[in-house]
Amino acid sequence: MSIIEVNNLNKVFRVKTKEEGFRGSIKSILSPRYREINAVNNISFQVEKGEILAFIGPNGAGKSTTIKMMTGILYPSSGEIVVLGMNPSKDRKKLSYKIGTVFGQKSQLWFHLPPLDSFNLLGNIYEMDKNTLRKRIDQLKEIFEIQELMDIPVRKLSLGQRIRCEIAASILHEPEIIFLDEPTIGLDVVVKQKIRELILLLNKEEKTTIFLTSHDSGDIEQLCKRAIIINHGEVVLNEAIKKLKYDYLKEKIIHIKYNEAVDISNCSVDIIKNKGNALKVRVDTSKEDMDEVLTKLIKCGKVKDITISEPPMEEVISQIYKQAKGGGEYAVNS
Repeated sequence: MSIIEVNNLNKVFRVKTKEEGFRGSIKSILSPRYREINAVNNISFQVEKGEILAFIGPNGAGKSTTIKMMTGILYPSSGEIVVLGMNPSKDRKKLSYKIGTVFGQKSQLWFHLPPLDSFNLLGNIYEMDKNTLRKRIDQLKEIFEIQELMDIPVRKLSLGQRIRCEIAASILHEPEIIFLDEPTIGLDVVVKQKIRELILLLNKEEKTTIFLTSHDSGDIEQLCKRAIIINHGEVVLNEAIKKLKYDYLKEKIIHIKYNEAVDISNCSVDIIKNKGNALKVRVDTSKEDMDEVLTKLIKCGKVKDITISEPPMEEVISQIYKQAKGGGEYAVNS
């Protein structure tokens, strides 16, 4: 069952231009010139109840504009949005009781107050009775392991601690949908994994639908079953993560450092950089088994350090977008 339906959605911003020789003149004040920017260009998609969906794209692609229209913050120029059977523009207050939001760069917790004070204030805003609110806070403290953080001012919390409290605050009123905008940005590997586990737990235990934006391919691979990729305000791909991984996330980069120079010519890898004892290699996981490649590399010599990474999500999106514009095969299953 679809609980979010977006049909032929458009958002056009009218921006004042500043031309050379025109700027600061009386004419520019009395007769300003404008140009139109299509931030969102005729996009359509649906989100099913209980789904964890990745909504991804480069900076300026239209992601945040779309989310703001879905949550009622912005009015669409044209098209239709239905979230939980409501029109976000007309039913924004009613909808706010059914959704939650976490923006990685914007806090909903009061900076100089401890999280508990923010939770109590938010509970009053959502018109929760005191007993229900107290039980819910106790439940979230245990799930998110934030018992010891509740009396510490938010400004003194680490970024990872704050994000845990942010997500807990956003689901205080048990929303049916939560919009997560870059929830793991700036976090270290261990804390990122903890946040991902909490998101999966939230989805499993409370059947919460998750609408996620992220530039971290790890978030997308570990959390989501489907991804919608948007660029220049247009949907360029709407596909299952399994297919996305097979078609576009199959490349791994291995940085390996040995105690001394080695020969890895028999390891079936593409050598990007070779400094004798320090190498950077590319592996196509659709053709090579990572376990076998790593075993071969380790057998080549005594390993001092090794890391595995993936191409930046921006490169993946750029590749998909170029293929789409070039007439290659891609999926837009709206």
